[in-house]
Amino acid sequence: MKNASSPSIEKSGGGSKIHNTLVYVRQHWQLYVIFMLPAFLLTVIFRYLPMGGIMIAFTEYNPIRGFFASEWVGLDNFKRFLSSPDFMRYLVNTLKLSVFGLLWGFPAPILLAFLLNRILSTKTKQNLQLILYMPNFISVIVLCGIVRILLSPTGMINSLLGTGTNFMTMPEAFRTIYIASGIWQGAGWASIIYTAALSNASKELKEAAVIDGANIIQQIKAVEWPAIKDTVLIQFIMSVGNIMSVGFEKAYALQTDLNLNTSEIISTYVYKKGLLDGDYGFSTAVGLFNTVINVILLISMNALVKKMNEGKGI
Repeated sequence: MKNASSPSIEKSGGGSKIHNTLVYVRQHWQLYVIFMLPAFLLTVIFRYLPMGGIMIAFTEYNPIRGFFASEWVGLDNFKRFLSSPDFMRYLVNTLKLSVFGLLWGFPAPILLAFLLNRILSTKTKQNLQLILYMPNFISVIVLCGIVRILLSPTGMINSLLGTGTNFMTMPEAFRTIYIASGIWQGAGWASIIYTAALSNASKELKEAAVIDGANIIQQIKAVEWPAIKDTVLIQFIMSVGNIMSVGFEKAYALQTDLNLNTSEIISTYVYKKGLLDGDYGFSTAVGLFNTVINVILLISMNALVKKMNEGKGI
């Protein structure tokens, strides 16, 4: 009889706990409001209210007149950008920098995680992780300064090669410099999530694969890849969704007058038109165009991955 009644006692006990919690929350709701109100206000003020700035894209914005008193121009700013002779150059430069960065940069932390996972010594693994994570904490501007020094005519790279080339003035070298420096800075830190996911891989299956004579590639394919597959897909979808969001600071800091042909992207163009030229409406329209393309890519890639991955997406 005691054994038969124990489930009902547990259920009633669980139900009473939930009931008591709800009663407590209702009696002390002021306390929860006080704790939640700051976070709620910060979210509304800094996340939702700025969305009203989208209106600027449809006006000839004048900071003195404000949103509502500025002249309404509708889609003229978008038409002006799309009909610009430099539109395709900015778009192609942005896409090339993003797509090539994704192709080369996305697999790097995954491969790094696989390599770190094969290190048996915990101390050696931790020391390597520390070295690999450190570049992530370097400021982007400091990183660009280091890159400029290394690639200057008197820098270390030219000293090793025995040349005097100024790589920063070469348009064809800009993308390689941008992507390579990005991989060096971010691959180690980005590998954390994959290293954590690999900890879920079955050690028994791995030992069985080793006993069966599986090589490293076969072990990764059969044991380790299934453990991180979902994580990789989610990260890939998010990366594709941000494919147009090339970092402005780094592109602008590595930009020179001689490499503008490949280094001028949409984000740097928005900065120059908006803050330097004061054309706020036009720059907002260009930024909104960039955001809309990102959203379309994110939704499309998520739908594509769902079809390819048995309905699993974000």
